[in-house]
Amino acid sequence: MHRTTQSQRIRSRRSRRGFTLIEVLLVLAILVMIGGIAATSVFKSFGKAKVNTAKATIEAFESPIDLYMLDIGQPPTTQQGLQALRTAPPDLPDPSLWNGPYLKKDVPNDPWGKPYVYEYLQDGRYKISSAGPDGQMGTDDDITVSN
Repeated sequence: MHRTTQSQRIRSRRSRRGFTLIEVLLVLAILVMIGGIAATSVFKSFGKAKVNTAKATIEAFESPIDLYMLDIGQPPTTQQGLQALRTAPPDLPDPSLWNGPYLKKDVPNDPWGKPYVYEYLQDGRYKISSAGPDGQMGTDDDITVSN
C-alpha cells in the first residue's frame, strides 16, 4: 500500500492551483506596456516611410522634367504644373515640340492624399513640394525639393 503524507497532499494541491488573479493582472499589465511601446515604434516607422516615399516621388519627377526641358526648352510653368508631363499643355508656343507623355502614369498624390505642388521659379529652376503629414503648406513638416 502506498500512503501519502499530509505535506505531500498539500504540495500536490498547490501545484494544481494555477495563477492568482494578481499574478495574471501583473502579466497582462506588462504585456500592455510592451505592446504600447511596440505600437509607438511601428507608427513612427510608418510616418518616416511616408516622408521617405514623398521625397523619392518628388525626386523621381526630375528625369521627366529634364526630358520635357530638352524638348520644350524650359520646365513646365507653374500654371501648367506636373500635368504637363502627362498631356501637352494647350498654351505651348510650339505644340509639335511636346514628345510626351513624360510620365508613364498619372501624376500621383503624396502619401497623405494631397497633390504635389509644382512651382516654376525662373531660369530653368523649379521646386516641387508636399504639404507633409499635417496637410498644410508653409509649415515645418513640408517636404520640398528644388533643382
